[in-house]
Amino acid sequence: MLNNDPLANVLYIDLSKRIFKVEKRRDLFEKYMGGTGVATALLHEECPENCDPLGPDNPIIFAVGPLTALFPLASKTVAMFKSPLTGNLGESHCGGRSAVAIRMAGYGAIVIKGASSMPVYLSIGGNQVYFRDASSLWGMGNFSSGRVIRENETGAGLRTIMRIGKAGEKLVSYACVTSETFRHFGRLGLGAVFGSKKLKAIVVSGKSSLPVSDKKIYRKIYDEVYKAAVNSPVMKKYHDLGTAENITPLNDFGGLPTRNLKEARFEGASGISGETFARQYLGRRLACSHCPVGCIHIAALREPYEDEAYFYKTSMISYDYEPIYALGTMLGRRFSETDGQGGRIMGDGRDESRGYPGLGHGSPGKGPYLGKGNRRSRTRMGKCGRIHKSGRVYCEPAE
Repeated sequence: MLNNDPLANVLYIDLSKRIFKVEKRRDLFEKYMGGTGVATALLHEECPENCDPLGPDNPIIFAVGPLTALFPLASKTVAMFKSPLTGNLGESHCGGRSAVAIRMAGYGAIVIKGASSMPVYLSIGGNQVYFRDASSLWGMGNFSSGRVIRENETGAGLRTIMRIGKAGEKLVSYACVTSETFRHFGRLGLGAVFGSKKLKAIVVSGKSSLPVSDKKIYRKIYDEVYKAAVNSPVMKKYHDLGTAENITPLNDFGGLPTRNLKEARFEGASGISGETFARQYLGRRLACSHCPVGCIHIAALREPYEDEAYFYKTSMISYDYEPIYALGTMLGRRFSETDGQGGRIMGDGRDESRGYPGLGHGSPGKGPYLGKGNRRSRTRMGKCGRIHKSGRVYCEPAE
């Protein structure tokens, strides 16, 4: 690490007291490998033994590594926390612009502690942290809240907006944090931890420059990494078809999760393959900041208005291997039965790859149920996964 590298800066934020400070932690970044190692060490320092995952003592740690914002492909932020889903270590990774924005804002890690008494969002940039009132955003989905914040925050440079939807607010244990609309900190309930702290969103803006010791050598290595990435057949398949490319080969060799893992092949796999999605629905491709692969694939779906003939709403829905199997093959359902549902799930901030495979545990043939305990409540197919006013989540068993 160079002496003037801002990677050593750790930003500490206390939501309870609404204060912040920056500490130089060269010891961490020189001892541990990358953002994951540093985040793990910070969690060990800041998380009290036996703390409540939804209590104010549970810290949220974001960290990036030394290659972030310097070389291609190093575009992930790691989040560490105590998981409300498992009660154990929570580790989640997200792309988008989050990692590069944190690095360009002058930090290697961010530690968030305490809990606010009212909804807030944090605006980080220009060596300052602002605690903004988020009362008017509370109750919004992450698409709408992200748009409002984007219009009201004028920070210059590269910017990320990490926010939660209604699932995080209602402390759903597998709620996500969404970044740049189509990327997520998923799996282990970081969104619920945000919600428990009344933290609606974090905006990070950065425009600093990063030091290199030898610009000529740096450029040479950068070009080598870039060319290796764009010329790799492994990377090319993700650029062309996205992670949905995995559906066909997994189905062919018997590794596609189907009907609550009772089967490993799905008879309708060709209709939900990466090739089919690209041919029939692909609307655009996106890439995470500093990544040349562009594996984010967005489907353009036309949904007719119920009361207007020949009028359609076009929705842009991100599709990946995980939600395709979670909402599709795992429940024995084809895409035509589920299109548009993934967008509603993401809007609420739920992790379809975590929560929806669990629907397969329902007793086949007994109809939908309201998933908490053994209580059952008949509901329409369209309510699957929506959040009831009680905070419970509508579920359905596999057919």
